[in-house]
Amino acid sequence: MICKDRVVVVTGAGRGLGRAHALEFARQGALVVVNDLGVSASGEGASGGPAQRVAEEIRALGGRAVADCSDVASDDGARRLVATALEAFGRLDVLVNNAGFLRDRMLVNMSEQEWDAVMRVHLKGHFLPLKHAGLHWRAEAKAGRAVDARVVNTSSGAGLLGSFGQGNYAAAKAGIVGLTLVAAAELGRYGVTVNAIAPAARTRMTEQVFASTMAPPAGGAFDAMAPENVSPLVVWLGSAGSRDVTGRVFEVEGGRICVMEGFRHGPAADNGARWDPAELGPVVTGLLAGAAEPEPVYGT
Repeated sequence: MICKDRVVVVTGAGRGLGRAHALEFARQGALVVVNDLGVSASGEGASGGPAQRVAEEIRALGGRAVADCSDVASDDGARRLVATALEAFGRLDVLVNNAGFLRDRMLVNMSEQEWDAVMRVHLKGHFLPLKHAGLHWRAEAKAGRAVDARVVNTSSGAGLLGSFGQGNYAAAKAGIVGLTLVAAAELGRYGVTVNAIAPAARTRMTEQVFASTMAPPAGGAFDAMAPENVSPLVVWLGSAGSRDVTGRVFEVEGGRICVMEGFRHGPAADNGARWDPAELGPVVTGLLAGAAEPEPVYGT
């Protein structure tokens, strides 16, 4: 019960990872706002059914939950989402940004609409709930009320290393890492930590791409691709015990948790003046010789 009585919002919680997070938060004593617009895996249509079903699952377990079908990638929807938590439970302690869908395409075949749709749901759909939750927590801190809040964003290995055929998704997920770092720096003064995860699990977004390697194992063996494997870290990051952890990105798959180390200053050369282009061949070659090799892009 490490999140007992903490009020948690999980976006995209109607299925897959979001559903697993919402259920585990409830098992750990949290009061949960289950947000889901109910769209298809490609972002089409809308239905209140998925959010309602997960909220009902939580209540059947003896927990407390409300469903919310706001569009978190719209300013009004994100504002309503935060208001739902405050109206239902009187406070907000944790925001888990998880909503998303795919429009995979090779770069030269990708339409502007496919780019914009993925950027909107993933990147804008992280920014706006974070903005409105941050406004609430800032107001609480300025009013002299103690804030011990958490944000857990959802990036991806695609955003950290790239992913063949997913230029829009990889760019959005990389943007989420940058947003996480900035939010951690800006909101820390108000008692808010902000971290991100890069999960690998069997969901609607991955089951077709990785069908041959993500099938559930037979005979009751450990299912390394079950979305429930990711949720324990998300719940811990949402707990009071994680207050000293912020601005970090964790890769999570099966029973493995890895702290990711992003861009860091590597080998450098300083000429003390402007370089001549003709000089730079051996300089760059020398720098690269002393630098770590980049990890390969997924799918290559």
